[in-house]
Amino acid sequence: MRKRTIYIETLGCPKNMCDSEKAAGMAELAGCALADSPEGADAILVNTCGFIDDAKRESIAAILEMAERKKDGGLLIVSGCLPQRYGDELKKELPEVDFFMGVGEYGRLPGILAGAGGPEGGLFCAGVPGGAEGAGLPRRRLEPAYAASVKIAEGCDNRCAYCVIPDIRGPYRSRPPDEVLRECAALAEGGAKEISLIAQDLTAYGSDMGGGELLPDLVRSVCGIEGLEWLRLMYCYEDRVTEGLIAAIAEEPKVCSYIDLPLQHCSDRLLGAMRRRSTKAGMIGTIGRLRAAIPGIHIRTTLIVGLPGETEAEFRELLDFVSEMRFERLGAFAYSREDGTPAALMGGQVREAEKNRRLDALLQLQQGISLRHNRSKIGSLLDVLVERDEGGGSFSGRSRYDAHEIDNGVVFSGGEGIKPGDIVTVRVDDAFDYDLSGTLV
Repeated sequence: MRKRTIYIETLGCPKNMCDSEKAAGMAELAGCALADSPEGADAILVNTCGFIDDAKRESIAAILEMAERKKDGGLLIVSGCLPQRYGDELKKELPEVDFFMGVGEYGRLPGILAGAGGPEGGLFCAGVPGGAEGAGLPRRRLEPAYAASVKIAEGCDNRCAYCVIPDIRGPYRSRPPDEVLRECAALAEGGAKEISLIAQDLTAYGSDMGGGELLPDLVRSVCGIEGLEWLRLMYCYEDRVTEGLIAAIAEEPKVCSYIDLPLQHCSDRLLGAMRRRSTKAGMIGTIGRLRAAIPGIHIRTTLIVGLPGETEAEFRELLDFVSEMRFERLGAFAYSREDGTPAALMGGQVREAEKNRRLDALLQLQQGISLRHNRSKIGSLLDVLVERDEGGGSFSGRSRYDAHEIDNGVVFSGGEGIKPGDIVTVRVDDAFDYDLSGTLV
């Protein structure tokens, strides 16, 4: 008898991939095997992102594509942020979908796959989540075994004026340290060389548990796991980067000299309007402390252009700030007007064409900064985590300074018997805008 199969399509950030891997674990418990493609699968699950307009459009396009590709009699299930936010509307507009599940509903998957419907008529969204989505659910890896992300908290309490995440994901809920450690240890035992700790606000970890600062202790504990080589910290808020956290990064050899600080802007007026706690002076101070304590650290940030009321002078201030800070890694996007957020009601909404012009100018500036950073590495030796065998004796991977599927890559040649997941030493021979090339040492 043929085993039932399910294909899982994941959109959005690494947090969504963590959810998809919990969904895959539940599907296996229900007796389903994972399919490599949607063709012929008995069920298709699309895990969506609904953070900004571009992400919503991508999610809808993926749903419609999978509706065309599902086999007769197969199930199409849509999960994640989009149904959590727009469940009733989606149910009316997308009759092709059999079931919608919100962000905390993956425990329902075995019942759905077994043919059990529900009083909701195909819509499972339980309002604002109050628990840790996926807590206690089995995890089945969908990405290569050598690199994994671990969510140490769910939800967010920051309530930035432009963001809908608290309404989708609920309030901040830290996972118990021992639970996080067990998951990290299991991933390392399964072959994970690199683990990225993630959350909507990583540096808020423990703030809801009645204790003091817990993140530095958690970082040090994870570093004690046998088999783990690299630990990466993602989504840290600048105003919560403490001396204790800086010391943990500096003192623990397994922690990558890398930190992700989504700053969003540098204008104090706009930061206040955005309900961010940071100030420009505070950002400069934190970046200075990080670079002084951890020589060679690579700082990644994310910025928003075209915020309501952003003047040309404030945009120029942002460009000057980026030029001065010389971020090693930088991502940016144009402000997206999201219904239900305070920013959507603000005056001074910037025209789309102007937002795109500012975004292009910022990315062009960063391209030159990135090229100069990369050229400075020519002649140096880098540890590289191998990700792909490109054939003909050529391989590609990432250094400790680059997050999986987000940052730069390294292409190198000269190796035999190398496989994905190996960590090798590469001499950098050439540099480009966002990538390096070299030779195996």
